[in-house]
Amino acid sequence: MPNRFYHEFDLERLSGKLPEDDYRTPFQTDRDRVLHTPTFRRLQNKTQVFWSGEYDFYRTRLTHSLEVAQIGKSICYWLKSRTDGPLSDDFHVDPDLVEAVCLSHDLGHPPFGHAGERTLNHLLAGYGGFEGNAQTLRLLTQRIFSARRTGMDPTRAFMDGVLKYKSLWSDLKAAEGGPPAHHFLYDDQSPLLAWAMGGMPFPDDLTPGPVRDSLKSIECQIMDWADDTAYSLNDLSDSVRAGFLTIERIEAWSERTGRSTGEGTPLGDLLRAIRQRRMDPFVGKRIGRYIKAASLTEARGFLSATSHRYAWRLVVDEAVLAECRLFKQLAFEVVFLSPQLKQLEHKGSRMLRQLWELLVHRYVHNGRIDGQDFQLLPADTAAEIASAQDEAGRARLVCDFLAGMTDGYAARTYKRLFMPDFGSIGDLVG
Repeated sequence: MPNRFYHEFDLERLSGKLPEDDYRTPFQTDRDRVLHTPTFRRLQNKTQVFWSGEYDFYRTRLTHSLEVAQIGKSICYWLKSRTDGPLSDDFHVDPDLVEAVCLSHDLGHPPFGHAGERTLNHLLAGYGGFEGNAQTLRLLTQRIFSARRTGMDPTRAFMDGVLKYKSLWSDLKAAEGGPPAHHFLYDDQSPLLAWAMGGMPFPDDLTPGPVRDSLKSIECQIMDWADDTAYSLNDLSDSVRAGFLTIERIEAWSERTGRSTGEGTPLGDLLRAIRQRRMDPFVGKRIGRYIKAASLTEARGFLSATSHRYAWRLVVDEAVLAECRLFKQLAFEVVFLSPQLKQLEHKGSRMLRQLWELLVHRYVHNGRIDGQDFQLLPADTAAEIASAQDEAGRARLVCDFLAGMTDGYAARTYKRLFMPDFGSIGDLVG
């Protein structure tokens, strides 16, 4: 049955191609192209909260992305099933499209979690910055799937669904008086952003920054809520299992912040689940509640007359939204700011910084090391960097190499380059 929610505008690919006869829908093709890339598989060894490889049961970027995709699809099914509308069998948000968006949302994240992202952004300050979402767009449109480095030719709806932010680095730099800390696209991605918007300029009231970034397609909104759901609940579960979130620490935090732990409160329910060793049922029940907290309301504004993707806004029940924010705050202040994790973040940042400094000296500035031209990168990577038109292009390709590393590969490369007692021929396989 045709789905009236999408038109040719949504289905067009970046190359200009329109849907062809196939046993798959265009959005299923988008999803499959992401799934079958080394870039997606590398997420299995990239940090979510705790360093990947520390223990088998901790979530990585890969398992997190799979969970976000499952939640995102479930939100689609829930919205279509609601008897109060407005969706139906022939007019609905495509779950395969949302799955593709959710699976892709963390593709651009570098090793060592958000600490790695902040480090690369600092190091790239003179070359247009680094941002995980912008790097995801770069991968989808330029780096993955195609041996010719032309990207996977995404549909407009898929590419736009990944765009959490729609402000350029230079625009934010001008507005903020310095290089932005996060939430931007690279300047050379301006044509991609324009294509996603159908060539229509942003209205004057959609100024760069949070105002413009609030403009998201409905698929992007669903991905965002699915990500928040997984982040606030599944990462909370990992923190309990790891011993970072204990009854004593939660009670101390609740007393310090004035949060209630009484019967029927979110923190009270969490404490009871920990005492009864029932964290998995606690998380599972909450995920179902968060999914059913979503509904749609009509939206009027930029692009709403062009695509149904901008004609609807996701609304989340205020009580559930407040609980989600509470759990995120708890995890951030008790777990993410803990000295143990900060020490690991420092270690990961230091490794990335030293790798960057060495590779920039060797490949961006064409410097010699102790009078020698050491070949430190794979031959094809080195050749691509050498063929770049300018210093900024070479720096961006070095960043691509570092950002694409898994935690383990980055650590092994660091040890081979800087630790005298590490390394053998057998260690050279990344």
